[in-house]
Amino acid sequence: MKKVSILSLHLGYGGIEKSVAALANMLVEKYEVEIACSYKLFDESVFPVDKRVKIIYLTDVKPNKDKIKKAWKKKRMFKLFKECCYAMKVLHKRKSTMVDYIKNSDSDVMIATRDIFDEWLGDYGDEDVLKIGWEHNHYHGDFKYADNITRSNKNLDYLVLVSDSLREFYSKELIKSKCEVVYIPNVIEGIPEKIAPLDEKRLVSVGRLSPEKGFMDLLKIFTLLKKDYPDWRLDIVGDGVEKERLAKFIKEHDLEDSVTLHGFRDKDYIDELLHKSSIYLLTSYTESFGIVLIEAMSHGVPCIAFDSAEGARDLIQSGKNGYLIKNRSYSAFIKKVEDLIKRKEERKRVGKVSRQGVKQYTCEVVKEQWFNLIEKK
Repeated sequence: MKKVSILSLHLGYGGIEKSVAALANMLVEKYEVEIACSYKLFDESVFPVDKRVKIIYLTDVKPNKDKIKKAWKKKRMFKLFKECCYAMKVLHKRKSTMVDYIKNSDSDVMIATRDIFDEWLGDYGDEDVLKIGWEHNHYHGDFKYADNITRSNKNLDYLVLVSDSLREFYSKELIKSKCEVVYIPNVIEGIPEKIAPLDEKRLVSVGRLSPEKGFMDLLKIFTLLKKDYPDWRLDIVGDGVEKERLAKFIKEHDLEDSVTLHGFRDKDYIDELLHKSSIYLLTSYTESFGIVLIEAMSHGVPCIAFDSAEGARDLIQSGKNGYLIKNRSYSAFIKKVEDLIKRKEERKRVGKVSRQGVKQYTCEVVKEQWFNLIEKK
């Protein structure tokens, strides 16, 4: 039985961490699987991991980014200096322990989930090990970032991208290297047996509450929408640095009876909420792979998204299985929401089409793509 190691920063909150847990759970059906984490942020993985998967933590330190920001904000220079020194220690320990793991591991396959891990795996990984980079983020027009990904993966055997548009881009960038670029989408656990009835006056959005996810834009859109549709409500699921700011906006605009911030919730809770919802809204500025869109589609919930989210552009054929709104236009976004609010049959039509297209993202399909890749060497 082959041994597969997944190199992860941590197993806390985050889209990459959710994908790591899902991948480990798929691969353990056929291989011995180990997740090597730089940091232990919580006593257990935030996302469920199969008991057969071995999890090891390489350091006993934690990042102190928040403490640095706090010291800078309060102009506490000595505290800032102290925290910066500690941060250097953390980064040094992160590298030394991960490099040691890469050098001394008995794994047949190693999958790196961050660009810096890609680089270390390429530099220090054994020649007999199948070395795979797994990139989740979009370069968003930042060619310096794209160049860094190209450089970090040039000595690996494969670079796995979560969208086909990214595969096309990096195939050109890495054409002169040994690294072969492949597309394997992220996975959803399954398609619900029952389709959402789309009866309730509920809008929903799920994601990390951070600026790039555009939840403040969503609240502003809902504020305008609520004037004509006071009976409709908005559910937001997720946690993050924007939570207090969003809560303040909700209170200041008297939205407390119409908007609920649910915080971080498990899959069962989200599935239940999606089943009760009638329209899914995505207002992200950027999105590499819209896993939450796929999950909404699997329930037959029609989706509306700004086309600034690259992942949404890969998934949605506007007018067929959802709607893409150009130029981050509030008015166009609101107009499309209003259209679906008024036309239940259109909600059902789009939801049905979108649900039919998600089979390619199920565990049964995606795990075979990973198995085929791993068995190439």
